[in-house]
Amino acid sequence: MSGKRILMITGDFTEDYETMVPFQALMAVGHQVDAVCPDKKAGDSVATAIHDFEGDQTYTEKPGHRFSLTADFSSVNPEDYDALVLPGGRAPEYLRLNGDVLKMIQHFFDANKPVAAICHAAQLLAAAKVLEGRQCSAYPACQPEVELAGGRFADIEVADAVTDGNLVTAPAWPAHPQWLAQFMALLDA
Repeated sequence: MSGKRILMITGDFTEDYETMVPFQALMAVGHQVDAVCPDKKAGDSVATAIHDFEGDQTYTEKPGHRFSLTADFSSVNPEDYDALVLPGGRAPEYLRLNGDVLKMIQHFFDANKPVAAICHAAQLLAAAKVLEGRQCSAYPACQPEVELAGGRFADIEVADAVTDGNLVTAPAWPAHPQWLAQFMALLDA
């Protein structure tokens, strides 16, 4: 496997595990991962949140770690990257309002580059209008957004992932083994 350049778009209150685990795992196998956030520079950090499933109607949220960004959002060019990672959490809720973020996401689909999105990142995919006709898993509360964007919601177990073309999606962090394995298979293709 040759090292790829991977862009990760994140923001405040991104889900801790969905940010830290893929960032570290992809670097551990030799990829360069540039983590960015609108209006922030390399060395700045974003707050993360730990979402857990404790038997309530939805996840619980606890403070996570500070996650250090590795590149300046304003200077990244998506054409320089081989793949994209979109963590979930609450960050996608406001990142989807940023036109530059949406253009970056659209680039990866237009160029048919691998994209890994998990949990609430489906909100970004829907806002970028890249789900038409695609199968997409997400946190179950995102099902209406996937379907309103023309996607087919993949109602899979929380530890599973699904690949549709260049897109790998999963419901939440318990799917990391499947989600990352399927994404890495796309990176090696």
